[in-house]
Amino acid sequence: MEQSPAVFPTLPLEEWEQTKNTLHLFLQIVGKVRLATHPKTNHWWHVTLYVSTRGLTTGPIPFQKGLFEIEFDFLRHALSISTSGGQTRRVPLRKLSVADFYRKVSSALADLSIDVRIRPIPYDAPFSTIPFEQDTVHKSYDSRYVERFWRILCQVDSIFREFRGKFIGKSTPVQLYWHHLDLVLTLFCGKPAPEAGGNRVNREAYSHEVISFGFWAGDVRVREPAFYSYTYPLPPGLYDHLLKPPGAVWDREGGYALLRYDQVRAAASPRLALLDFLESAYQAGAQLAGWDLEALRLRPPGGG
Repeated sequence: MEQSPAVFPTLPLEEWEQTKNTLHLFLQIVGKVRLATHPKTNHWWHVTLYVSTRGLTTGPIPFQKGLFEIEFDFLRHALSISTSGGQTRRVPLRKLSVADFYRKVSSALADLSIDVRIRPIPYDAPFSTIPFEQDTVHKSYDSRYVERFWRILCQVDSIFREFRGKFIGKSTPVQLYWHHLDLVLTLFCGKPAPEAGGNRVNREAYSHEVISFGFWAGDVRVREPAFYSYTYPLPPGLYDHLLKPPGAVWDREGGYALLRYDQVRAAASPRLALLDFLESAYQAGAQLAGWDLEALRLRPPGGG
């Protein structure tokens, strides 16, 4: 069944940017809790959040008394912290500054005997460097746009999973990286990559060749929601390859393929338009990087 444009609602950045920034910092606080408590996984997969039936979740995290999970419930607009022992604590999302949210989450974790310490400052967030406990500036929360953003993530998550199903190599789950607030799927061919420059985060994330795909709601450079794809290392000639659907372009300054969200939602079939973009970006990167496309393609039962 095809998605109608109503399933892909408008998401103009200028109408909810302050809410987005507040939500971004809320997500960073919870993401840092997962980073501090979850066993390490390759390429930093242990720090991410996941789309859930009610919002965004950490998934189960081990602690001394079993498991705990933190979920942003965007239907109730509350944060739920639950344990395998049956305990639950909730923190409202409306009418809270980042400082309020940080204090309430810290208190709820302590009340559940979850001992965790995080570095309480934003990570790579260009709009704020204020320590969480001091941030009374970011306090906007328009629940209509938060829910709209989440419902878009639900659709994108489903389409990314469909695309991932054709690939038999190593891949990430579909996951949300809270430092840039983008929903991401990354495919690996298995070949080591030249050492990435920058910090240890980049060196770990890009230890092997990748083709990555993502969606984000816009930022200081791209002022609208969009889909992207990049290949690392960047193969010569990549920007000469044709992208689909019409309107998809190579952003040479950013180093990625770009498709505006509004172009997807205006398509006769948003799902097929997005799948075309993902496939064309994958084919361009994989062919030029010398990936074994046939070996990495999942064949249906009975061949074909």
